[in-house]
Amino acid sequence: MSIRKGFLIVGGGLVGLATAYRLLARFPSARVTLLEKETRVGVHQSTHNSGVLHAGLYYAPGSAKAKLAVSGIRQMTAFCRQERIAHEICGKLVVAVTPDELPRLDELLRRGLANGLKGLRKIDPAEMRKIEPYVNGIAAVHVPEEGIVDYRQVCDRLALRVQEQGGLIVTDAKVEHLERKGGTWVAGTAREEFHADFLINCAGLQCDLVAKLAGEPRDIRIVPFRGEYYHLRPEARHLVKNLIYPVPNPQFPFLGVHFTRTIHGGIEAGPNAVLAFAREGYRLTDFDTRDLLDALFFPGLWRFLRKYRATAYAELIQSFSKTHFCRALQRLVPEIRTIDLASGGAGVRSQAMKSSGDLMDDFHLLVRQNALHVLNAPSPAATASLAIGEYIVDRLPD
Repeated sequence: MSIRKGFLIVGGGLVGLATAYRLLARFPSARVTLLEKETRVGVHQSTHNSGVLHAGLYYAPGSAKAKLAVSGIRQMTAFCRQERIAHEICGKLVVAVTPDELPRLDELLRRGLANGLKGLRKIDPAEMRKIEPYVNGIAAVHVPEEGIVDYRQVCDRLALRVQEQGGLIVTDAKVEHLERKGGTWVAGTAREEFHADFLINCAGLQCDLVAKLAGEPRDIRIVPFRGEYYHLRPEARHLVKNLIYPVPNPQFPFLGVHFTRTIHGGIEAGPNAVLAFAREGYRLTDFDTRDLLDALFFPGLWRFLRKYRATAYAELIQSFSKTHFCRALQRLVPEIRTIDLASGGAGVRSQAMKSSGDLMDDFHLLVRQNALHVLNAPSPAATASLAIGEYIVDRLPD
């Protein structure tokens, strides 16, 4: 089998599926083929996350993240309503625990209002505890538009709709080589070759490697950071009603541990952020020599670790010690005890890093005449996936 014309999408996560969905909505006669290396779609970041619908509070006004998160949560909730997918708009508290966090909390409020979020307000401890009775803090921003969703259902429904519109989804089809032949892309997999006019790289954790196969330089690199979770045991779940987040720490580029109610009734606590030994390394023991050496020989990683040495060490300690992890959680909910925590799952962030050691703040697309590469799409990409798909289609060369 070969696809002689049309679009070839590499990567069957939420961004790849949403791009296929938006392409077929815009161009119903297009031939769209999506290649996924796993045996089903949505196996990695799309379903290894906290299941939160992010409203766009944190992101710099005017950035792609801000615009697409705000648009994306509304598109995603509309899609979930239309498709009867489990979701809930339950609201979130972002909590300042110490006085030095108050200016940063005020900045989050300013950003959220500038990004067009509705119903944002700063509240005092008495109001905080009406929403979350066990929360600790001196002030908070209440974000009523945020929610939770079952992203597994979203992936499966998008795949169904893509196929109903005539798109072809091929699983167990890892792309092993890419080349241009006579104006056509040829993607080689272990199963067969696929041909198309235009390539769209939505490969997530593998996106820089797929771009390299297509002949692009690796100016930025995916460095895998694993985020580990605990679950609250049933007898402790009353301590958290919905979503409780900290004010981000400027000394570390990741968000910090927080509490999330899942759509199926549990409470997740986490994640931390530690270097993974494999791009798809969801357990401490997961190891891939190529991935590890790729990270260790990248100068940007060492510059990053030097810049954030103390916090990176603290995150590593949390990975090995439930007691230290619990202490971090107790800043937000002091009543949490170590015995309340049961081991949960983990995710790996598809976060692009520059050779300077800085993480890329915004979504990043590389557009060529015959290809488009999504080279940075970390959180809130799941929430924003339908908007990102629309954004990608809008940027296709004529």
